[in-house]
Formats: sequence, C-alpha cells, structure tokens
Amino acid sequence: MLKEYQAGWLAHDLAAGLVLTTMLVPVGIAYAEASGVSGVYGLYATMIPLLAYAFFGPSRILVLGPDSALAAPILATVVQISGGDPSRAIGVASMMAIIAGVLCIIMGLLRLGFITELLSKPIRYGYMNGIALTVLISQLPKIFAISIDEKGPLRNLLSLAKAIAAGETNWYSFAVGAGSLALILFLKRFERLPGILIAVVLATLCVSVFNLDSIGVKVLGRIPQGLPVFSIPWASDADLVRILLGGSAVALIAFADTSVLSRTFAARFRSRVDPNQEMVGLGVANLAAGFFQGFPISSSASRTPVAEAAGARTQLTGVVGALAVAMLLMVAPNLMQYLPNSALAAVVIAAAIGLFEIADLKRIYRIQQWEFWLSLGCFASVAVFGAIPGICLAVVIAIIEFLWDGWRPHFAVLGRVDGLRGFHDIERYPDAKRIPGLLLFRWDAPLFFANAELFQERLLEVIEESPTPVRRVVVAAEPVTSVDVTSADMLRELSRTLSDRGIALHFAEMKDPVRDKLKRFDLMELIGSDSFHPTVGSAIDDYLSEFGIAEDD
Repeated sequence: MLKEYQAGWLAHDLAAGLVLTTMLVPVGIAYAEASGVSGVYGLYATMIPLLAYAFFGPSRILVLGPDSALAAPILATVVQISGGDPSRAIGVASMMAIIAGVLCIIMGLLRLGFITELLSKPIRYGYMNGIALTVLISQLPKIFAISIDEKGPLRNLLSLAKAIAAGETNWYSFAVGAGSLALILFLKRFERLPGILIAVVLATLCVSVFNLDSIGVKVLGRIPQGLPVFSIPWASDADLVRILLGGSAVALIAFADTSVLSRTFAARFRSRVDPNQEMVGLGVANLAAGFFQGFPISSSASRTPVAEAAGARTQLTGVVGALAVAMLLMVAPNLMQYLPNSALAAVVIAAAIGLFEIADLKRIYRIQQWEFWLSLGCFASVAVFGAIPGICLAVVIAIIEFLWDGWRPHFAVLGRVDGLRGFHDIERYPDAKRIPGLLLFRWDAPLFFANAELFQERLLEVIEESPTPVRRVVVAAEPVTSVDVTSADMLRELSRTLSDRGIALHFAEMKDPVRDKLKRFDLMELIGSDSFHPTVGSAIDDYLSEFGIAEDD
C-alpha cells in the first residue's frame, strides 16, 4: 500500500477515518453488549483488529470489527460458561477470538479459502435470517429493561412475553429504546447523516438531562480509562469443547461474510483479492483481538460502505479510526457514561433487521421451490436450536445438497434429431432416431461410491427397454469428471456382465484425467483401449463400420 500510496489520498483517508469513528464507537459498544460482554471491550475489539488488518489484510477498504452476525454465537457460548461473571465472560469471548484467529490463519496458509463456497446462497440466506432473528430476540429484553435466562431464541421470546404480561417492563427504558430504533430506521434514508450517532447522542442526552437512570433505565456506566493491555485469556474450569465449537462457528461465519464483502468491494475498485490472504488477515485480526481483551470480529457490511462513501482510499482510514477510538478512551471515556442500554439494543436491532433477506428468497421460491424450503429449514434450525447448532446443521445440509445432485443425477438415452446437430435426450425428443443395436447412454455426474450402483441399474434397465436387441453400449462420458475405486469395481463387473450377454461396453469423450484413473485401476486392459472414442460421432462411425450398417437403416 505504501509503495502505491498517492499524496492526494491522504486528506480523503483522514476525513473518512474521522467520519468512520462516529459509527465505530456506538456500534462497537452495542455489539459488545449484544455478545454478552461489557461495552468497553467492544471498543478494544474495534481498534486492535483495525490496526492488525491494516498490516495483514489484502483489501484496500474493508472495515473489520464487532459484527451483529457474530453476536448470537458469541452470546450463546459466553452466557452458558460465564455464569454472569463479567471478567469470566470476556475471558471466554477472548478465547473464542483466539481459536477463530488460529483457525483462519491455518486455513489461509493451507489455501483453503474455497471452503466458504460450500454454503449455497439459499442456505446462507436461511442461516443469516436465523441469525438476524436470534440477534433481534436477544436484544428485546434490553429494550424493555427485563432480565431473562437464556434458553434459546423461541423460549427467550416466550419468557419475555410472560415478563411483559406480568408488568415487569420499564416503560421509560422502552420509550428510549423504541424511539432510538425509530429514529435510526428513519434516518437510514438519508445516506449522508450519521443516523446511529444522532440517535445514540440524543438518547444519552435524554437520560442525562432527565435523570432516567435513577428510575430504572440501565446505562453503560463508567468505562475504564486507558488502552487495552496484552493478556492471555483463560477461564478456569470452562467447557473447552464448547468454546472450541463456538470459536470454530464464528470463524466460519466471519470468513464467509468477509470473503463475500471483500470480493464485492474489490470488484468496485477493479482489483483482485486473494481469499487465502483474506483469511490470514481476518485470522490475525481475531488473534490480536483475543490477546488484547477483545472478542471475535468480522468484516462490517455497514461500516465498510460508510468508509467508502466518506472517500476512503486505503486501510489508513481504519488506522485513523482506531487511533481516534484510542484517543477517546484516553481523554474522555466518561462521555459515554449515560449511554442507555436500550439505545444500544436499538442499534443492534436495526442492524439485525438489515440482515434479513426476503426479496431474493421470493425469487428462489419462484424458480426452484425445494431450495426455498431448504433455506427455511436452515432458518428454523437456527431459530429453534440456536446459532452454533444452526451453523453445524447448515454445513451438513450444504454437504447433503452437494452430494444429492451427484447421488441421484440425471441420465439420458441419446438419439439423432432431424435439423439439430449432435445427439439428444429421447425423453425430450420422442422422434429422435436410434441406431438399431446401439445404445447411447449419458450420465450427467462424476462416478463415485454413492451413485455407482445406480449407474449400473439404470444402464441395465434401458438395455432391457431398448426397442431392438443391444449389441453395443456407448457411454457419452464427457460429464463424468471423476471415477473412484467403488465405481471402477462397478465398471469391471458391468463390463463382464455385458460381455456375457454379448454386449460390448464403449466410452466416448472421456476426459484424459478420468482415463488415467482407469489405467491405474487396471480397467483399460479389461475394457480395451479401442473401446474409447474421442467423440460420440466417431463411436457411432466405428459401430456402423464394424457391423456394416448404413446410418439410415
């Protein structure tokens, strides 16, 4: 960045950094509270990762920090282990950040950046909608100033409803929170106005002027003056397995979000971002947060556009923002003393509302309903079981979805259609002409253990259904991109079965890497090298020539 830095960018980066700070402070505190730790740790988790990412991250403009998508899985782990102890809570959260950081760095060094592609768009939508609902529900008790025990999103909502019915609501707190939320949502339409900052400042002034904290409106309170210090986090007698699972879950969520956002802004700047280096940058940022009293962080889909709109050119914007937050902690930490918790909850709820994806799900329902229901299933799993089980189930669903297409793939018997080049599915073209004694069979998937038996069954079925006795089968193998040991053994058995029935097994358009595998599996000698043809047309010509058949017969 320094090699390419232009003097004209400096003013833009400085101004964008100061504008960004107005959002970093309230959002950082709000997401810390939403994650189950004290608000000051949100500021630590804001400035330290910004500095770390500036040195290790590949994106010129990406802003990292506490994120609403991570709040639910962090909260789920922290609440169950901390037992309400604030120091233990940040210990657990920092341990999660270190685990997430180490995992991201390892995956980046191993060049595993592609793993986020395992989650299809409908599954990502379902998961993020579930996360959005979980985050929203987790903040509602703060709006009403009601304390409930964390039991899962839906049970929390039921407990909240019972508490409201029992008259436990502090309506002053509700008025401040609801008013802040309404103002934030209203000001969103004015892109140049810092809506969150305006709402938070007004809520703080309201509490301070009218002494609302004396009548039950909970406030942030005094935060320690000074900067975070290096420390190795530890929570004695903690459930390390649960912390490991929580850290792994936030690592996957953070990188999935970061990779998408990074590619989006790289495209705007007509540049390319290495996903593996992006994972390393994210990992170092999380690692730094964990060792400096922070908690897991991710890229921000709300603060990054603010930096861009303010004129940011490089990561110097983030550095300026981090230094401004540090100055605030050093010089005037008590400015935030009367910041009401209900206003912070409003900030998080506004962000959670922005996470919901409805419009594109309508499109998915219209074009492919089963993926829509898959998305809803993922959404329900997060809403019912929580964020961490939800991400695990989302990965399992993604793998099953991936395997299903290969497990039960499309296949076709081919024939020649008048007026069309090539060979086509006779199911779609019933008038397609078939050559007597020749069966053209196409399998639209790799051959592997899950579909090997089905391949054999379907091929034998279409041989039985052939209108003329079959003398040769030609498998149009261009879609077959791989063969494993199980499917190779199936082909060996199939070749012998067909040979006993006087039917020759041939292949056309098989890719060279697949042929190389067949050689390693000792199938080339059994099937015969002359049974492999470069094209379907040459396979047909060979059959017609060998049996002395005219194509029009």
